[in-house]
Amino acid sequence: MASLKLKVAGMHCGHCRVRVEKALTGVAGAYGAHVDLEQGSAEVEFDGKATTDRFVEAVRAVGYRAEVAA
Repeated sequence: MASLKLKVAGMHCGHCRVRVEKALTGVAGAYGAHVDLEQGSAEVEFDGKATTDRFVEAVRAVGYRAEVAA
């Protein structure tokens, strides 16, 4: 199992956090996601079937800016 940390911009409330978590866990191969609203970050655990680009695109598809955290 692998993990990925993303920087997520545009979240303002608990509803935003839930939307991003659902978007991330909706990607095939994702096992779980945790979004930290205050830090503007998300961490997702996944298997080898998922790609970084899919997670970034999933977050963008629900209206937020995302990029891989350095």
